[in-house]
Amino acid sequence: MNEKIILASGSEIRAQLLRNAGLSFDVVKARVDEDMLRAALEAEGAPPRDVADALAEAKARKVSDKMPGALVIGCDQVLDFEGDILCKPVDVDDARTQLRKLRAKRHMLLSAAVIYQDGQPLWRHVGVVRLMMRDFSDDYLENYLSRNWQSIRHSVGGYKLEEEGVRLFSRVDGDYFNVLGLPLLELLSYLTVKGTLES
Repeated sequence: MNEKIILASGSEIRAQLLRNAGLSFDVVKARVDEDMLRAALEAEGAPPRDVADALAEAKARKVSDKMPGALVIGCDQVLDFEGDILCKPVDVDDARTQLRKLRAKRHMLLSAAVIYQDGQPLWRHVGVVRLMMRDFSDDYLENYLSRNWQSIRHSVGGYKLEEEGVRLFSRVDGDYFNVLGLPLLELLSYLTVKGTLES
């Protein structure tokens, strides 16, 4: 089956994961006001898992409406800290505040993916990773921020596990692909069963 696949995300790491898995696809960044949608969902009391799923769906639906016949993959990742959602830090002070809040505590990363075709949802999955931050020193935190700010400023929680951010943690339970923002194994399994990918 030769279906066109579109990634409705500007995330380079998600695109790289799909490329590394041998997928042929186009990237069409969805124009969705994520902040407004997230705020509306939170105001309604939606749990973090539902917020991640709804944001991924909004992106897939938006692009699918303009690309008939294509399989459109929408993705989003949410950091769930004790039921509250942490967003990308607005500046170094915000990153410092987030990391101090997470220090020596557990949180979850929820990585949602939704596939749309012809304006209809076909498949969805939310992968969950549980992470435990170690009790790092204030000195380490300041040095970490000064070394890594340019890289982490677009990362929820103020870290990237694939970079120095791994040193902030004492334990990670779950699929590493979900840490990177994509439930890759489940996505590939669906596309294989559907016949889009060779089995």
